[in-house]
Amino acid sequence: MPTAQLSVFFFLQAAVILLVCRLVGRLARRFGQPQVVGEMIAGVTLGPSLLGWMLPDLQAALFPAQTLDTLYVFAQFGVGLYMFLVGTEFRGDHFRSRFKGAFSVSIAGIVVPFALAFLITPWLVGVPGLFSEQVRLSDASLFLGAAIAITAFPMLARIIHERGLAGSPLGTLALTAGAVDDAAAWCILAVVLASFGGSWDSAWWAIGGGIAYALFMLLIGRRLLRRLADAVRPDAPLGATMLAVMLILFCISAWLMDAIGIHAVFGGFLLGACMPKGALVDKLRDMLQPFVVVFFLPMFFTFSGLKTDLSMVLEPQLLVAAIAILVVSFAGKGLACWAAARIAGESPRDAQAIGALMNARGLMELILINIGLQAGVIKQGLFSILVLMAIVTTLMATPLFNWIMRRRTRHAAPVASDVM
Repeated sequence: MPTAQLSVFFFLQAAVILLVCRLVGRLARRFGQPQVVGEMIAGVTLGPSLLGWMLPDLQAALFPAQTLDTLYVFAQFGVGLYMFLVGTEFRGDHFRSRFKGAFSVSIAGIVVPFALAFLITPWLVGVPGLFSEQVRLSDASLFLGAAIAITAFPMLARIIHERGLAGSPLGTLALTAGAVDDAAAWCILAVVLASFGGSWDSAWWAIGGGIAYALFMLLIGRRLLRRLADAVRPDAPLGATMLAVMLILFCISAWLMDAIGIHAVFGGFLLGACMPKGALVDKLRDMLQPFVVVFFLPMFFTFSGLKTDLSMVLEPQLLVAAIAILVVSFAGKGLACWAAARIAGESPRDAQAIGALMNARGLMELILINIGLQAGVIKQGLFSILVLMAIVTTLMATPLFNWIMRRRTRHAAPVASDVM
């Protein structure tokens, strides 16, 4: 297909994607769900699971295979920028203030998912359509463990912020545990990507390079970024040159992580996490976040949806595997974190709220499994199952958390009146 036709297709695809994601997102909000949940579902509806099933000719004409490379570039650039913004919200003070209390929740949210993954993966690797034939059992188990252990950290932070719990013991504990779990899951995914293919020479290069770059950013990069941040005046708009410098640094960081064999999103997140809090970060969020969230993320959701075929899950073998993965996901994350919170001395309702929040996978899951599919670790069958798991767990998180908090408020009201 000529380049001119590709550009025409992209603009049409972008218009359809934005329209459908906005509409489904607004519908989701009417049912008490975040906009992002509706957009996740919208991406799936534009793929073979719904549009391709109802109107296959229209779906094929709207998203021909030749145009998907362009959509992929926009999706990856957007999700990398999003991970940069997620990194800027990383709060080290959460670790210092409630690290001991959150430690048991974090350990449970990591150890139990990986233990369950190692138990069921030997069976899953024998099911056709889930894992690549070249993947080792250890890599497959680690990948599935990371997919179960991941938490929708940005969504978790947003729920806590909207409920006014950011500085509360519950909010701090949940944010700390979620950050630790996600950090561990991403590190293990990096190891899987580095070792996939059996060449430990390239694996050690990727792991060593990633550690060296992380140390450079933590020890030296932070100081250089602080100098940039000090040049930004809080009472003045962010200049075009400073914005260009930050985008250049983002692109270099993402390229470097991709070049050593890990993934570009790690570079974006690491750069964001090392950014000093203050006017520069606030202004970057104000400038980048609306466009990233409104334009780029729907591209990523749709690109994921185009590779998701939920009809595959209805095949007997894959259906059994899907049920097993869903059960393990709920038990390995939600129930494990709830039990750990209770053992750590949290109240029954706070422990339930932590379990509900930690069980959401959201966009983080989609990023992780897209990386796995792109690297050839998993096949479309497992990809579709994990997309379904991400949607189900994320759909349940907000209403379940709100229900728990309403119960908490009703039970707490008589106590408040007695004190008064």
